[in-house]
Parts: sequence; structure tokens; C-alpha cells
Amino acid sequence: MKLAKIVVAGMAAALALSACGGGGGGGEPSGATSSGGLEKTQLLVGVVPVPSSAPLFIAEKRGFFKEEGLTVKTEIIQAPQAVMPKILNGSMDAFLTSYVSLMAINDSGAARLRLFQHSQEAAPNVAGVVVAKGSPIRTAADLKGRTIAVNVLKALGQTLTNAHLQEAGLKPEDVKYVPVQFADQLGALSSGTVDAAWLVEPFLTAAKKSGATQVIDTTDGVTAGVPIDGWGVTEKWIDDNPKTAAAFHRALAKAQQIAGKDRKAIDEVVPTYTQIPADAAAAMTLGKFSMEADKASVQKLADLLTGYGYLKAKVDVAQLFAPPLG
Repeated sequence: MKLAKIVVAGMAAALALSACGGGGGGGEPSGATSSGGLEKTQLLVGVVPVPSSAPLFIAEKRGFFKEEGLTVKTEIIQAPQAVMPKILNGSMDAFLTSYVSLMAINDSGAARLRLFQHSQEAAPNVAGVVVAKGSPIRTAADLKGRTIAVNVLKALGQTLTNAHLQEAGLKPEDVKYVPVQFADQLGALSSGTVDAAWLVEPFLTAAKKSGATQVIDTTDGVTAGVPIDGWGVTEKWIDDNPKTAAAFHRALAKAQQIAGKDRKAIDEVVPTYTQIPADAAAAMTLGKFSMEADKASVQKLADLLTGYGYLKAKVDVAQLFAPPLG
């Protein structure tokens, strides 16, 4: 229970920081050209307070951006949808985005986004559906007629849970989904407001520590290896800043390689931008930090989103990714 309270309090503080527009110095990026020929030397990057943002902070900590002639400032965000004006006017250069958010924004026509660098794909127990201690719900099939909390409707949590419900013989409409922020889900479970909750790390570990029971591992089985998120940019940003884009990508890719090999490097930086204590960060289950997403897995996720009606048009996965950068 202590870990649960610490994680919820820490993440609530991060959410409050986001609401104030803070995080890592903030400020608007400069459009000045550097002596090295970069179109921009100062970048503003939107980061979500989750483990997937770790490579950017590893790059900063180890001086990779400085080596490329870049100064990177950060702003805590929850999803790119919340900062679309900044993304569209170019005052925010890049941002962490789930694959679901990126596809949804492109599908809506609000912007033309591209995945600039992959961050993390799923591993067992990175995200799952839990029920309160003592709940009679023991399996996915037991969720029929129940209410499940997800952080955002018609997004990753609902999509993955639907796939597992169908495998158990249920239909998506056999359950009711309600939006509840991750930081509030343990309370909703305890009060009986919801019967189950879809949680990601570090909330999943916190829930288990508090006595909750996991009934579905939504990042294993039928949804094993699902791509979670990566760094997004607009097509226009790449076109307008090709040299800066290449420099930023080199630094970020170098850090991504470290994240994929050195768990301690991730543990060192997560508390600096999530306000999660070091011991809680070290206890989290992480996904896989690989250099590139498996295109077949991306297509599978896209097909699930289209099949459930969350996207209007079929996705051409090849068009989701930025072209190779020099």
C-alpha cells in the first residue's frame, strides 16, 4: 500500500506540473541557424511522464544533444492531442506519442504526423486489467456485464482489453468502459465505482502491491509485442529542418541503444521527470526498448483499431514512419 500511495502521489504531481506547462525548463525554441548549419539549435520536446520518455533524458544526461549542437528543453504532456496547437505552429518540435494517438490524429486529418524514433514495445506485465482484493472476478470471462476503467476511451487500453475479451468468448459491448485517470483508478476500484481497471506501469505494480489481482495481462498472449510509443514529429517539421532532424535523431537513437541494453540507465533518469521515487522506478516492469518497431505488430494494432471502429480509414503502416534521415 505504501508503494501505491507513493506512485499515485508522484504521478499526480507530474500531472499537476503538466497542467502548469512546466517540465525541464519549458520555453519556446529558437529558430536561429547554428554555425554548423543546423536550421534550429534549440528544441522544445513534449515528454509524457512514463518510462518510454527515458531515452531523451539519457541523451541529455550523457551530453548527446550537446555533441550535436542542440539544446533540448522539455514540457510534460499527457498526449499530443492536448498540445496540437503548439505542434501545428512549430513551437513544439517533437513529442512522445503512443502509436494509437499518432494513428488517431492522422485519421482525423488534424495533422500529418510521422514516427521519428521508436521507443518501447510491450512485454508481459507492462499493462493489464486488475480487480480489487476479494473481487469475485477471476478471469476475462468473468468481466461480462462489468465496468472497466481505462485512462482514455477508444485508445490502447480499450483496444488491447477488447482483444482479450474476444479470446475469452465475449464481445466488446459485453462490458462498459469508463474514462478514469490512472492516478484515480485505485480509488475507483476501492470504492466500487468500477469493477476493474486497465493499468500501465508504474501503476500496475502499485496496484498489485496494494492487494489488487491482475486478471488479464494485456501485453501478452494475443497482444504480445504490441508497439506502445515513440517520438513523433510533423512532416512539415522534417521538411523545414532536415539537418536539425538528423542531428536530433542521431542523439536520440544513441540513447535508445543504451536504454535497450542498460536497465540502470533508465532507472537513473525516470525519477527526474516522473517524480516517482527511485525504489518504485526500479520495481517497475519495463517493455522492450528496441531501435525499430516490428511493422507486422504495428499493422496488427492498426487493424484492431480499425476493426473496433476507432479509426475510419485503413492504415498504411509504411506511411506512419519518417523517411531515413541523413
